[in-house]
Amino acid sequence: MNAVIDGFRGFARYLGGVMGADAYTKYLEHHAAAGQGIPPLTEREFWRDHTDRQDSNPQSRCC
Repeated sequence: MNAVIDGFRGFARYLGGVMGADAYTKYLEHHAAAGQGIPPLTEREFWRDHTDRQDSNPQSRCC
């Protein structure tokens, strides 16, 4: 049973990565690695900036 649950969790992480749900986590990791002297954006600020950039520079996407 644990193997099924672990498999489902792995699939959910994969699907979240494909859909971009982990973008904020990746942003925080990059921000910490870059060693910038400013605090990172909040999650709300990050997603607002992300959607604003997509709207101002549309690229191929499903929606």
